[in-house]
Amino acid sequence: MALRTLRAPRAHRSNAVHPGAWWIWALGLGTAASRTTNPLLLALLVGVAGYVVAARRTEAPWARSYGAFVKLGLAVIGIRLVFAAVLGSPIPGTHLLVTLPEVPLPDWAQGVRIGGKVTLEGLTFALYDGLKLATLLICVGAANALASPSRLLKSLPGALYEAGVAVVVAMTFAPNLIADVRRLRAARRLRGRPDKGLRGLLQVGLPVLEGALERSVSLAAAMDARGYGRTAEVPAAVRRATAALTLGGLIGVCAGTYGLLASSGAGYGLPVLLIGVASALAGLWLGGRRSVRTRYRPDVWGVRAWLVAASGAAVAAVMIWSGAQDPTALQPQVVPLTAPTLPLWPAAGVLLGLLPAFVAPAPPLATKQPTEAAQ
Repeated sequence: MALRTLRAPRAHRSNAVHPGAWWIWALGLGTAASRTTNPLLLALLVGVAGYVVAARRTEAPWARSYGAFVKLGLAVIGIRLVFAAVLGSPIPGTHLLVTLPEVPLPDWAQGVRIGGKVTLEGLTFALYDGLKLATLLICVGAANALASPSRLLKSLPGALYEAGVAVVVAMTFAPNLIADVRRLRAARRLRGRPDKGLRGLLQVGLPVLEGALERSVSLAAAMDARGYGRTAEVPAAVRRATAALTLGGLIGVCAGTYGLLASSGAGYGLPVLLIGVASALAGLWLGGRRSVRTRYRPDVWGVRAWLVAASGAAVAAVMIWSGAQDPTALQPQVVPLTAPTLPLWPAAGVLLGLLPAFVAPAPPLATKQPTEAAQ
């Protein structure tokens, strides 16, 4: 009975985790990945992200993007290794693997080479570097697979609702355009008319363009009927304060993010980032007073969203603290080449990222399609 009470419920519209919480969780994992080149910790981060995605993603079309990010990460590792072999590596090595034909370059290209010696140390350094970038991409892919993009755009502050509407329109325009092309090509095939080649493209393009223009006019009329673009009168002092807070906050966020991602900026990165976020949020709140609008069924930031976001922040905090205490454990040496070890505390911190797999609502059960016999 106790286990049934602690079990996460099935997700529905009212209890789904806020999409911002998923992005904070993923950014926490990405921040942890940026602090280390230890392949064991990076593989553990990839495993944590993959397990949470497998346990909590839905059957929505945007939830299938995780595999594409994994393939992109593997491609990044391969490209990084090829570049290290062909263009050389800044890491000196003594274990020679192969010697490629070297292309002679002019004097002004000193320090750059094409071909030459390929060492095991140089390839290992390239592998660690490529694996870190691949892990960052996979963490972003996990956020894309778990957070609904439409709900995330709907949760934008009032000052950014115009940009959110523009992104939503852009996201829905391309699928509708592709559906129109497929529908018109199928209609032409049924009528025995060509649908391929330049002639078919020209004859299909005009109806598609006409349909796109009709949708644009209908969308503009619907937005105008709903009062889109209306703004309230705001004093000049409030506008100036809004601009100063927003600009200063964005600069602080950029500086703080750089400090967190850089190896030597952990001391000032987090305070500057928090101050920048607070300033930007204050500016957005003031800017939202200009927009006269209502929000239909807003997403609630509940206890489960706090737990999901806190787990990602805890992973990043533990990794930053571990890097300050024992940097050699997070940055294994390649000269001389040594086998990486799995440090205890950073690994335990990474495992905190598994919390969303147990506290976030489980995806709804997939509806079974009727069989041919039942039909």
